[in-house]
Formats: sequence, structure tokens, C-alpha cells
Amino acid sequence: MVIGKVLSALGLIVATAAPVPVAHVDNGPVGWDVYRHVDALGLPQDGARSQQFSSFDRAGGNDDGFQGTYSCLRTTADGCVIAERAGAGELSSMWFTRDNGVMTATGRIKIELDGRTVLAAPLQDVVDGKLGAPFVWPLVGNGDDTAGGSVIKVPMPYRQSMRVTVQNNPLFYHVTYRTFADPTGVATFDPTDHAQDVIDRLRAFGLRDPKPPLPGASTVTAAADTLAGNSTTLAQLTGPGEITQLRLRLPQLVPSPRVGDDGRAFGAGGHSSFTVAIDPANSGVRLTRRYDPGIGNQRANLVVDGVAAGQWANGAAGPGQQWADQTIELPAALTAGKSSLHVENDFVSSSLDVNEFRYDVHSEVDPDWNRTDVVDLGPNHPGEEQAHGYQIAAPTWQGTRVYRYPTDPDQVDATNSVLSGARLVISFDGQTTVDAPLGEFFGSGLGQFDTRTLMSSIDAAPGGWYTSWWPMPFSSNATVQLVNSSGIAVTGATAEITSAPAAAGRDPFHATHIASTTQPGVDYPFLDVRGHGVFYGVTHTMRGLIPTGNQRAYLEGDERVFVDGSSSPSWHGTGTEDFYESGWYFRDGTTYAMPLAGNPAYQVGSDGCQYDCTGTYRLMLPDSVPFATGLRFGIEHGPVDDAPASYSSTAYWYGSGTLTAVPSDLVDPTSSASRASHSYQASSESVSSLSSSFEGSDRPTTVTGSVTFTSGPITFTTALSPSNHGFRLVRTGSQASPYQSASVFVNDHLVGSWLQPLGNSHSQWLTDSFTVPGAFSSPITVRLEPAAGSPPWSASQYQVLSLP
Repeated sequence: MVIGKVLSALGLIVATAAPVPVAHVDNGPVGWDVYRHVDALGLPQDGARSQQFSSFDRAGGNDDGFQGTYSCLRTTADGCVIAERAGAGELSSMWFTRDNGVMTATGRIKIELDGRTVLAAPLQDVVDGKLGAPFVWPLVGNGDDTAGGSVIKVPMPYRQSMRVTVQNNPLFYHVTYRTFADPTGVATFDPTDHAQDVIDRLRAFGLRDPKPPLPGASTVTAAADTLAGNSTTLAQLTGPGEITQLRLRLPQLVPSPRVGDDGRAFGAGGHSSFTVAIDPANSGVRLTRRYDPGIGNQRANLVVDGVAAGQWANGAAGPGQQWADQTIELPAALTAGKSSLHVENDFVSSSLDVNEFRYDVHSEVDPDWNRTDVVDLGPNHPGEEQAHGYQIAAPTWQGTRVYRYPTDPDQVDATNSVLSGARLVISFDGQTTVDAPLGEFFGSGLGQFDTRTLMSSIDAAPGGWYTSWWPMPFSSNATVQLVNSSGIAVTGATAEITSAPAAAGRDPFHATHIASTTQPGVDYPFLDVRGHGVFYGVTHTMRGLIPTGNQRAYLEGDERVFVDGSSSPSWHGTGTEDFYESGWYFRDGTTYAMPLAGNPAYQVGSDGCQYDCTGTYRLMLPDSVPFATGLRFGIEHGPVDDAPASYSSTAYWYGSGTLTAVPSDLVDPTSSASRASHSYQASSESVSSLSSSFEGSDRPTTVTGSVTFTSGPITFTTALSPSNHGFRLVRTGSQASPYQSASVFVNDHLVGSWLQPLGNSHSQWLTDSFTVPGAFSSPITVRLEPAAGSPPWSASQYQVLSLP
């Protein structure tokens, strides 16, 4: 076939480019450094672009994978190609779902980087963690770990090419990748590097700071009591420096009472065991067990590191459908100086069996009780169980319960009011860039739900901390305030702000809050901003307003990301729970937590939720979205923006209002005047009129214009800004024919291959781009040579952006 000839000719290996005047454009952290250097957030990524292949409905409807209509870019002897790229870049994130999260029918997955196969195995085995490090939880997760999805979060850089193929049509999928302007500093992914330090860091999500420590750190402690309608200054800092940790303790708040959790039970002669992490500097440790008290007279001996340490006991059976917790304190004689404990629970007696759903571990240090581990066990947590070495003997039951804690409803209402109405406000160098409700800023906008993410946590235990680890740089000063618009006084609260000296010059941290009732036919915006920066994630609170029928229809909405004014989306998702790396309406309401995505909160008709309400987070450290002139990141509500809901969100990003790409020329091959002024020449060229739309728009309109289709070489001159560090060619053309490919030359030097696998016969207009690093004197000559056997190269215009 023609496509096969094109790729065979290319081999998906780009010829080594001849040298051009070098001016390196920063790609940001690459490979494992995206996890090892979380402290690099805020540094530029001018040479990187974030892109996505997915199975979204090209016709603009909701067939995002149900039939697999748009799931294959092409087919080969290996199966269905779902991602393909020429040039340097990195596979950042992969998500799949089908069959309620079971991926067996997809068969094998094959990943080729720079012409070498780095992964070839059954997809189900990969996401189950059966291949071993680095493909283990939480760098992978299956349908149980993620409540209906399957993920691969291993960053896989490549210098020349990548291809991802699955044996059978995968139905629903996303493959997110970054493109790099050049391969400087990029080493091809090595699957034999187990990256155990990264695995350990991610497994401590929500428990420990993922950043390397900064020398000279100090902590400001302040009372955070704030009357309704007032504000309290928590810290005033001088720079240059960086806030590395921010903590709040709010003892007046109570946990949201509705909790869904899975667990296990063991009977006579049975036991369970696991290993937990503790702080070696501890002066004691608390173990807290969540259990179902509807089973009476449960007794199990607690043995820690082989020493009897207490007994779990609950007496007579309690009321049905209620949760209970029991805490046992371990003395320093048993715990001090240790970094881990081996815990065993031995059956003694019960009216039926001994059940367990979750264990929280707190270490006492100076004199706080800090959470140092969580063992959330049960059939929906295979990765977490394996990571803690969980074992059970004489099992009698496993399953899920949705129960409530006995909590005063008035206290729940007051808690919800404080978390939505009291705001964290932070100014850096005189500019307020953080202004967000407490709940959403720390990860839960629906109430005090226990939340663990890589960058923040909410410890819902009595005396627990709300913690943020986002690095927040400042040049001269920073002011941290609590602004209380909740109508309820904040009392007994404590704040701790840790900062350290740091070099100036990084972009400021933003937490941008938006709240609105959704509008028919319009995407809900997480962020719509002009300037440059990097988008790293969002906490999203969804309150459906659908009284009858499918009350979760709002989850049918797709995320859509438009970078630098492009008319084509860089990302186009397949559903809201898919964006949060789950599936099937979070398996009908199952909550879950992973380092980079989760659904910690779900409510139905109670606790401040009128109908159906969902709280989620998505952190995009490996798949962050850089932008040079602006970003519009939104999400549909319902299949075609037609489900009513009340949404709020807090977006996390770094940036400023300055532009890091400057328009310097516009080349229009359909205009005789533009052709003449740019010495435009092309052979084997035709011109046609195109009336169609751009895909992904919430307000699709028909655009009519002329398009050139060229099979021979194309040459033109163009102007660049002085003192540039490269440029970006932004092409608008037709994607009616996929796999258009051309070699790109600048001043007769080969700089790479421009390959566009995408195609859409419904919405045919497409905008894509090609970045060239270097330091060029204006004007330059660009030559494009379409690959032999490829579809004609299409273009309606080329916008030229200089990178200053």
C-alpha cells in the first residue's frame, strides 16, 4: 500500500540532519527526570510540544471507541497502529479501556523507538505489572487499580521515531506524547533501567514531598484562625526563594460521611500481613484500621516485627451500613529508629470473621502525628497490596461496601462551606497568582474526602494535615493569606509554610479557580490564558443537574486542548472519566487514587449534593502542556456539551503574560502576491477549494478556502525576528488524506521529517506545526520535499513564528 511504501522508505527513522547554527531550545525534563526533578516545574519548555493520538469520534459525535471506528491510524502485519511519529520526542502517557477495564481482547502491545522494539507483550500483562520494573504499579495500573481504565505512565524518550501498535482494535485509547525541537539531551528509553528510585517516590504519593530537598529550608508556623469575612496573613517571605511545602491543620472540619471502600476478611486460623513505612525519627506510631462493625465480636491479635502489640476488638455487632475505625498506638520502644514495620493480624475469634478495609499509619514526630503510609486493600487495589507485600490466609470474603460514618449533618454542611468558601491566596513579587478554595487547592472540592496525589494530600483523620508540595518560586517576596468568604469562622487552625533560598528567574506558580453553571454548546474552561507557560493539572468538582434518567451523562464530555491559538486541538479526549484515567463512569462510582489521577469523592443525593456529584484530579507531570502564546484547555459536559451541571475547578500551571513565540511572517501559497514576495516555487502542484470545519471545536463552523496539493519540492523564503533561537512553521491544510510526509530543509540543510499520520474526512481542516531550533539570520530559505508515494502535501498557509 502507499502508506506502507512511505514509512518503509522513511523506516520511521529520520536521516541524520546536517548541522545548522545551534541555539538550544529547552525541552524541559526528559525521561525519568520528569519524576526525579519535580523541582524543575516552572522552567521553560520552549522546544517541547504536547500532542495526543486518541480514538475520539472524528464526526463530532460520541462514538469515541464503542465501535472502534476511529481507533486505528492504519493497520500492519503487527496489528492496529495507534501512534506514530518521526523526529525526537517522548511517549508520556498511555490510557486504554474496553470491557469494563479488562484489556485482554486487545492482545499484545508493541512499542518501537528509533527502530528498536522496547516493549512487546500482552497489554493486560503490562498493566497488571507482570513484566516487572519499570512496568509496575503505580507506573502501570489495571482496571482494578484505576476503577475501569488501564494506564502506562513510563516516560519513553526517543531521538528519531516512535510507533505504538496493538494486536487488535483497542476501542478506547489515548496516547499522549511530547515532540522535541531537537534530540539534544535525549537518550532513547532503556527498558532495562528499572528506575527503582522513581517507583519508590511514586509509591509514597500523598505521604512525602516528591521533590529533592533544598538546603537552608526553614518553616514559618502561624495561627490560621480567621473570622467570616476577614483574612489572615500566614507568612511574608523575602527572596529569592521558593515555597517547598504548605500545610494547614483545620480541626473543626469533619470527613464527608459517605465512603465506598473494598476490603477482605479472614476466618478461624487465618491472618493477614503487610509492611508499612514509618519515620525513623518517630517517638511512636499509630495504626488505624477501617472495618465493618456489622460483624460482631471481632478479635485479632496485632503482632509488629514479631512482637505482640495489641488486639483489634469491637464487641457486639453495631448498626448496619456504618463504618468504624480503631486505632492502636505502638510505643517508641517498638518503632523508634525504624523506617518500616512488618504487621501481622492473627484471628482470635468472631461471630463470623475479621474484616479489614484500610490501614492508616501515622508517625509521631516533633510532636505532630504525620501520616507516613496507607494500606488501602481489597480486590480494587491489587497494585497497592502488592507494593505492601499484603498476604491473607484463610480468606472468607472480599468485596466492596458503601457505608457512612456517623457524623453530625450540620458539621458536614459547615465543613463543606469552609472548604468551598475559604480561599488560599498567595502573591509572588506583587502579583496574586494563587486564589483558590481550600478544598480544591488541596485536591477535593466536594468535602473533606481523604485525598492523596503526588503533589498534595488531605489527611481526613482527626488532626490530619492539608499539604501541598507544589514548588512556588519568587524573586523578591511572597505573601500567603487565608481569605474567609465562607460565612463560618475558621477556628483552631494552624499553618506551616516551608521555604528555602532559590535562584530567581523561574515562572511563577498559578492555581486558577473557575466556577460556573455549564452552558449548552460551550466547553467548560479549565484555563483560557494568553502568554507562555506550562499546564500541569487540575482538580475538578462536578455537580450534575440531571434530575432523572442518566444522572451521570455529564461524564460523557471530552477534554480538548488548543495551544497557541491553533484551530486544531493538540489533545482531544474520549470522555471525562477517561481524562481522569478511569473508565465506565468510574466503574459506576468506585473511588480510587493514583499518584497522577484519581476520583477521591463521589456523592449521590446527600451531603450537599443534589443529584450526582464527582470530585477528581489529574496531574500531568510527564504529559504537561507547554504553550508559547496562549492556552485554551476545556472539557465538554455531556456528549455534545448538552448535560447541565455546576462545575468548578482549580488549574495548576506556571507562566506569565509574556510571549515566547512571535509572528514574523505569513506565507500564503494560494496568493500570487504572497508567492511572489516569498519566492514561492512548487512542482507537481494543484489548487482546490475546501469547504469544511476544524475538528474539536465546541462551535464548529464551515470554513471555505483554497488549498494547494503538491507532490514535488516546495521552496520559499521567509523572514525571522532578529536574535531568534529558532522558529516554528505552523501549517494550515487539509487532512482528508492521512500520512502526509515531507523532509524539511533550511538553507539547504536537512533538519528533519514532518510526518502527519492524522486524517479526517468529516472535519478536513487541520493546523499542525514543525519546530526548527537554531540561530538564523533573516531571511531564510525553506524547502519541503514530499516523500515519494505519500499523499500530496497540502497547505493553505504557513505562519512563521520566531522563538526569541
